Amino acid sequence: MRFFITGTAGFIGFHLAKRLLDDGHEVHGFDGMTPYYDVMLKLSRLEILNGYSGYEHTEAMLEDTEALTGSATAFRPDVIIHLAAQAGVRYSLENPRAYIDSNIVGTFNLLEVARELKPQHLLLASSSSVYGANEKAPFEENDRTHEPLTLYAASKKALEVMAHTYAHLWKIPTTAFRFFTVYGPYGRPDMALFKFVEAGEKGAAIDVYGEGRQERDFTYIDDLIEAVVRLVPVAPSEDNRVEDDTLSPQGPFRIVNIGGGQPIGLLPFIDCIEQAINKPLKRNLLPMQKGDVPRTYASPVLLQRLTGFLPRTPVAQGVKAFINWYKSFYRA
Repeated sequence: MRFFITGTAGFIGFHLAKRLLDDGHEVHGFDGMTPYYDVMLKLSRLEILNGYSGYEHTEAMLEDTEALTGSATAFRPDVIIHLAAQAGVRYSLENPRAYIDSNIVGTFNLLEVARELKPQHLLLASSSSVYGANEKAPFEENDRTHEPLTLYAASKKALEVMAHTYAHLWKIPTTAFRFFTVYGPYGRPDMALFKFVEAGEKGAAIDVYGEGRQERDFTYIDDLIEAVVRLVPVAPSEDNRVEDDTLSPQGPFRIVNIGGGQPIGLLPFIDCIEQAINKPLKRNLLPMQKGDVPRTYASPVLLQRLTGFLPRTPVAQGVKAFINWYKSFYRA
């Protein structure tokens, strides 16, 4: 099959493109290579992907309508997977316009491409952030998500709503998946695991917000990619409706959590890192930051019913895999 994937220089997009290429598919990647974090890390991911004969790439921003439309139209994909976005909950407090430009305007441009090309399946990355400070646990896809705490979360909610509209109007089979704290090799430097390991290697202290009382439903990257790959052939339709589905009565649209439903506290997570690097981490216990949520907790029931798969990589195993990559990549 032919896959058009936005964000292939990014953490998740890289791993997904590589998996699909390893499986024998053709992939056209689209990425703007923004300097939100170290571009050299993005270039190293692209270097690996460019080693595949089935990969081709366009470097441009989602806001560049001509580049986005032209590259997708020339490639004629069977499936479109939209992963590119301005990421980072905390950064949305510093540079909110980046989230409007990339996550809302960019997504609109991508939806227009899908309207013209009519792929077999359109899949888009949302986020567990849309659940806000939801006190009900675990978080189920039909829970209320009308109270986002950051512009990042609001932009992902907007993505879901816009995608539903296009699915209804233009009958585009569409799945929006909500990711839960993805981590693993080639992860982003702004994520807690990367920051903590980097600090540990340098002997620096780590900032622990919320005094470590937060809980996160960590999802190892290989599990997330497996879930996405299994969702590709499950294009929303009445033919594959399951119990307690989110399939819309207005069009071929579905929302699916991708998380294991096994949250752990931030302090036990730090303990895992300390055990893996075999040294203690100096901790600065700080108040909760604006926009942070106390807990994320996925209900993986719908994912399992649709795909037969559940993310189950133990956190200790995933942390160790990340640290092995980090030491090899940075020769730490």
